[in-house]
Amino acid sequence: MHSTIQLINLLGAGALLLWGLRMIKTGVMRAFGASLRLWIAKGTGNRFSAVLSGIVATLALQSSTATAVITASFASNGAIKPRMAQAVMLGANVGTSIAAVILSLDVHWFASAMILVGVTLFSLSKYARGKGMGRAVLGLGLMLLALQLVGNVTDPLRESEVMVAILSGLSDAPAFALILAAVLAFVSSSSLAVVLFVALLASAGIVPPPLAVTLVAGANLGGAIPPLLATLREGTEARRLTLANLVVRAIGAIVLTSFAVPAAALLQTVLPDTDDLTIAAHIGFNLALLGLFLPLLGPIGKLASLAIPKPATPERGTRYLDDTVLDTPTIALAAAERETLRVSDIVLRMLEGSLDALRKPGPATRSTVSLLDDDVDAFNQAIKLYLTRLDQTELDEDDARRSAEIMSFAINLEHVGDIVESGLCDVAGKIAKRQLRFSADGLAEIVALYEKTILNMQLSQTVFMTRDPQLARQLVAAKVDVRRLEARSASKHIQRVRERVPASVETSSLHLDILRDLKRITAHLASVAYPILETKGELDESRLRPNAVLEPKTASE
Repeated sequence: MHSTIQLINLLGAGALLLWGLRMIKTGVMRAFGASLRLWIAKGTGNRFSAVLSGIVATLALQSSTATAVITASFASNGAIKPRMAQAVMLGANVGTSIAAVILSLDVHWFASAMILVGVTLFSLSKYARGKGMGRAVLGLGLMLLALQLVGNVTDPLRESEVMVAILSGLSDAPAFALILAAVLAFVSSSSLAVVLFVALLASAGIVPPPLAVTLVAGANLGGAIPPLLATLREGTEARRLTLANLVVRAIGAIVLTSFAVPAAALLQTVLPDTDDLTIAAHIGFNLALLGLFLPLLGPIGKLASLAIPKPATPERGTRYLDDTVLDTPTIALAAAERETLRVSDIVLRMLEGSLDALRKPGPATRSTVSLLDDDVDAFNQAIKLYLTRLDQTELDEDDARRSAEIMSFAINLEHVGDIVESGLCDVAGKIAKRQLRFSADGLAEIVALYEKTILNMQLSQTVFMTRDPQLARQLVAAKVDVRRLEARSASKHIQRVRERVPASVETSSLHLDILRDLKRITAHLASVAYPILETKGELDESRLRPNAVLEPKTASE
């Protein structure tokens, strides 16, 4: 029972350590996310400044994984050159070493002080930056407290015969020890946490120096796996960057494991105190990688290009949805807005294409619109999932409202795409198949309503981005205009049918279907204006006049 309690305490302390790391990352991203990302992008003029950018960013985020994913996203969209991005990654590895030194300092009161300061900052701050800073400071305090708890738990383990037997087996199987540490770093998404844990075990005399060196190598290797997995759906350059980072760390880990015994002996001559040996091994490992591979950025990039060649066809997928900024709601919402606006451009092309199909019937336009509708469905699914993940973070009232507005507009765009593809294009297909023609007056009315709908589509894009109340009122008024145009055109069409105009009789149902679908499209587009007018108090809950009271009819009536 005592061993079980110790294990629970150890796992709890480890969980608190990881939670503290997460709070630091999210706090810094929410407080300085935009500035930090801009600084990383601009600080890559040469390989030395790029290394410095990686070091500083990792010290701020306490996570080389976060820095790697941010850098990969920049490399994917061309904001950072591939060579400079790899230099940032090497600097990020060194940054984790410096962070380990800071966190390993034996200052017991510092944890309590950071927790106190962090809670105070978070509670008293009214703005996102202040709350983010409070969150980051609180996370640092929790990490230091977790390290103290790990130290308290591991002290009795040095007397455990079972633990000694397990670690003796690891000492005799360095390859297994390397893999075990890599798996732990991968599962926790933090090589820093594993290195700090190994340092505590080594300081308690539980882990011998050669095994500590091997475990450090494994932790560094495992820390390169999460960025690679996170960028599997990113662009080619992002995947090349994270793969090269994994290969660099793998080479270093294998070499260090092969020479773990002499490396540990060398470190012991310089640092007789076992407490510092693990951290020194971590620093030495990453400085060695920096010194060895910084001059070889060109060859590393060429090898990565051979491993992941550029696709023959252009890559399709979302352009602006960046998971690395989910901790910064302002940036994440801007990314979702840009992606949604991109979807609206595709829907606009579909709408214009369906009009061309009516003017010049043919199968090619129908197939093109269908492909575009597939893109709209896929992109909207990505936007909805992205906003769902964002909503799981702590959003303030304004950000939550904007997230809901983006989601609503994206859903309405998807409905518009479906109407164009299954409604308007279906009518165009029937026109072509049956060799039908609208009457001259009927076609002119349809084209006029189409052009009005296209203008409303463009207006809805402007309203979505600017949230201008005057334009929102204009869009709602346009919905009323379309309803009147639809009713007028339907009335004229029915009159032509009564007059037995041949073209009108043959296309009667198709003509009315087009009018109905265009009216539905404008109704979906106008929905983007309602939240804006509602916040201004300019939206009635009902279209009924206030004095319009419905009275039940009597039997005589």
